[in-house]
Amino acid sequence: MKISLISVGTRMPSWVEEGVAEYSRRLPADLSLTLVEVPLAKRGKGLDVEQAIRKESEALLARVKPTDYVVALEVEGRALSTEAMARRVDAIRMEGRNMALLVGGPDGLGEACVKRADEQWSLSALTLPHPLVRIVVAEQVYRVWSVLNAHPYHRA
Repeated sequence: MKISLISVGTRMPSWVEEGVAEYSRRLPADLSLTLVEVPLAKRGKGLDVEQAIRKESEALLARVKPTDYVVALEVEGRALSTEAMARRVDAIRMEGRNMALLVGGPDGLGEACVKRADEQWSLSALTLPHPLVRIVVAEQVYRVWSVLNAHPYHRA
């Protein structure tokens, strides 16, 4: 299974890139994680925020394959334990599908992304900055793999 973390944003600090790379490197080929960045739409004085969200949503969805199982990461989404996330990922993997995890820009995901999503998950009730979201997702994907493979990394 290939999991794509498709995220709006700009180049992250090196510690974020190194963290995501470290967890991605630990994963085996049969459960890989790839980060895909899409550009942040311009915002500012006189610019329409809704238009920026639409532009970002189009860019996110352009990187989703028709057969991908899409999860919108939204604060209002369903909160999952690590074990529940592992069960969901395993079920999707057993369907023979790849997964796309969508992360919106500073104003969130557009309606088109939410409609395309098969599910909405919440990483936390807290608002997390993009650098932390990337690392949390990468670590949780690795932890999901460890749960599914009875690896000692995850201590339930």
